[in-house]
Amino acid sequence: MRLVTALLLSLPLLVPAQTPSAPAAGPRRPKLILAITIDQFRYDYLTRFRDQYTGGIHRLLNQGAVYTNAYYEHFPTVTAIGHSTYLTGATPSISGIVGNEWFDRDAGKQVTSVTDDQVQMLGGQARTGSGGSSAASPRRLMVSTVGDELKMAGRGSKVVGISVKDRSAILPAGHMADGAYWFDPNTGNFVSSTFYFPQLPGWVQDYNKSRLADKWLGQAWTPISGGAAFKTMPKEAGKPYFNLLESTPYGNDLVASFALAALAGEQLGKRNTTDVLAVSFSSNDYVGHGVGPDDPQVRDISIRTDRVLGDFFKAIDTQIGMRNVLVILTADHGVAPLPELSQQRRLPGGRLDDKVVAAAIEKRLTERYGEGKWIAGKIGASQYLNLKLINEKKLNFAEVQETGAQAVREIPHIFRVYTRDQLQHGAVPGDALDRRILAGFHQRRSADINVIIEPYYLFEAKGTSHGMPFHYDAHVPLIFMGDWIKPGRYNQKAAPNDVAPTLATLLDVETPSGAVGRVLTEILQPAGAAPRAARTAP
Repeated sequence: MRLVTALLLSLPLLVPAQTPSAPAAGPRRPKLILAITIDQFRYDYLTRFRDQYTGGIHRLLNQGAVYTNAYYEHFPTVTAIGHSTYLTGATPSISGIVGNEWFDRDAGKQVTSVTDDQVQMLGGQARTGSGGSSAASPRRLMVSTVGDELKMAGRGSKVVGISVKDRSAILPAGHMADGAYWFDPNTGNFVSSTFYFPQLPGWVQDYNKSRLADKWLGQAWTPISGGAAFKTMPKEAGKPYFNLLESTPYGNDLVASFALAALAGEQLGKRNTTDVLAVSFSSNDYVGHGVGPDDPQVRDISIRTDRVLGDFFKAIDTQIGMRNVLVILTADHGVAPLPELSQQRRLPGGRLDDKVVAAAIEKRLTERYGEGKWIAGKIGASQYLNLKLINEKKLNFAEVQETGAQAVREIPHIFRVYTRDQLQHGAVPGDALDRRILAGFHQRRSADINVIIEPYYLFEAKGTSHGMPFHYDAHVPLIFMGDWIKPGRYNQKAAPNDVAPTLATLLDVETPSGAVGRVLTEILQPAGAAPRAARTAP
């Protein structure tokens, strides 16, 4: 009896070990990852305008996994950082993208997040911002993207990024992208740079020759609900027309049409692999900056964005079938209400002149340590000190930082000021806002005196802006939709940083090198689950 018992107990050891590997053919993967960002699209735009959505946003809300509490966990909340976050999973402390622009100590000048003097623009004329770049590339991004990891996996994937803004096209697509394309308001062309190829692909040249950007000459942007025109387009093509195009819904229409051209031109989603198309709609941001989140123009462009996405999905369904597509929708940041409106609501709010920050530092340091140009550069209202001057005067760098920071703390409506020394040593109280500041601090690229103003205050003289760690700037939509996703409303906390590790897990590729997010396992269909019935209409 003992022998029989021993044999029974040993049977599991005689059975070959079973590994959780997939069948040889592998699970069905998406043929296209469609990563959509709407620039300056607050989470509450999903709820405030819900009854007006009948197109793509309506479809995402009905058929997608919708996170109600997705927040960026970094500072500042600006375009370049948001676009560098969701497909890398990294915070600025790791990615090195610390703002739209910053002071480059090595170069001794302000640079943009995509400044690259080693490349040339293709198809247009470079914008001459403070970085003075001849063109742009992802070289300043220090980490990999989901697209990069797909490319390194050797599956023959293609990766393309598209937007009106260069940084919004370049940063999500990553280093190994087959192309990133943005709009040139000097020529009305979609352009790129020699980082990707020596000349624009033929399909891009054909698109530019078609002059689709001229389609809205003389047209008026009128409210969907009727009434006087918000804006009327110039009747002649040229820089005034193209600049205005960016700040109307027509800019989003143009991006969608170019994205469909890219889909066809690059045969995305039509091969036996997974491709990535990252599309960012920037016009919402241009409109929002001018009028604020409570203006009828913002409501109107939000509804029109829903309709653009609806048409976009229908066109993709015709070309490759939406059941082959995994869609992700998010935004790069939110936005603050107009301070004047906040005051009417009896909330805090007001406007500050950002020059007072540098002036206060210069005055205090001059009083304490003598004459000199104490400020070398800035990032928003945060300031970089003149290290050469500090070294020449043989001063203690940490002490100089704290002296300057204390001067800023004395300015009315300054919420918090952090020195480089504080952040390097993690010497902060440790609440949720402090953690966002630390996540935004990069040892080499960030400022020496980092300034946060009180909630609902702005440094801008007119309109509104974003960039603070408060929820109105950090709370954004996060929606996944596709056969691989369990639809529903998810109220647990999430972050756009979670997109990259979730996609990497679903696609069976390496997690991007700097990702700090979690895998959103709660939304993933179990392995081997039958695909949901395809739904081609909202």
